[in-house]
Amino acid sequence: MKRNPLFWSVLSTALFAGSLMGCQSTGKTADTTTTTDTSVKTASNEVTATDTKPADVVTDSSATKASASIDPTAIPASKIADAATIIARKQVPVLCYHQIRDWKGTDSKSAKDYIIPLATFKDHMKMLADSGYHAISPDQLYAYLTTGATLPSKPVMLTFDDGDLTQYTNALPVLNQYGFKASFYIMTVAIGRRGKQHYMDKIQLKDLSDKGHVIAAHTWDHQNVKKLSTPEDWKTQLEEPKAKLEEITGKPVRHFAYPFGLWKEESLPEVRKRGYLTAYQLAEKKMNPTDPLMSIRRIIAGGYWSAKTLSGNMRASFH
Repeated sequence: MKRNPLFWSVLSTALFAGSLMGCQSTGKTADTTTTTDTSVKTASNEVTATDTKPADVVTDSSATKASASIDPTAIPASKIADAATIIARKQVPVLCYHQIRDWKGTDSKSAKDYIIPLATFKDHMKMLADSGYHAISPDQLYAYLTTGATLPSKPVMLTFDDGDLTQYTNALPVLNQYGFKASFYIMTVAIGRRGKQHYMDKIQLKDLSDKGHVIAAHTWDHQNVKKLSTPEDWKTQLEEPKAKLEEITGKPVRHFAYPFGLWKEESLPEVRKRGYLTAYQLAEKKMNPTDPLMSIRRIIAGGYWSAKTLSGNMRASFH
């Protein structure tokens, strides 16, 4: 893939205008506790605000610590469940955030779906903590999906896309307040950029990693994976970002998030062969039936959502 050095001047605008229209965001303008996607039904076995012991999870702190320190690459292939078993497991809510900052007068209505005012983000995290949720890592989720490994009670996974600086300056202190660990999916072309939109630099990414957060990949320059086709495409967008992030953090990068949440079945083997254990989508309501680990579901926590709305949409979207 040819790298165009002039693209940067329009990248930030594209990410938060028309280009992000490919992401799924249910109930994005209405402050309601139900999702506007009427095809998503609430199942009887969902993780709800009143659940204290959901299926396949435990409350014992020693088990929680053990699952948090697991090395997913050490799981023998013979112990990994088949696709049908993985899909049948009770889903863990996975939330996706982008910018964490107050709205500006120049922000469009659609951009505000992806920009969470700081007070709203604080309300979201307080709701999760008050409701008894425990933030887990993608390694923990992988171990649970593949082997049925125990998870803490009421698990949730917090993810942040692109690497916007406000994730470090505004979101991190709130995460620290509640002891939540998160996963950051980094668009590597933007590392250290300062312009209309600022992005985290290498020191900040390393600091997040050193503090127990997960640094993961989100392509080089936010390309739609459905459009990648050549070996050079895959090298530029998946292999090189993985290597760069590993160099920065000194840790393996095992997890990937699709830009715009978009993917196609033909892409899944290409992502897997680049050494990723999981890949996260936004575009579909189900995981791929043959390779669910390469199509794990997330929902965007909308900028218009109150904490009550978020709670309701989590219950409606995951089962």
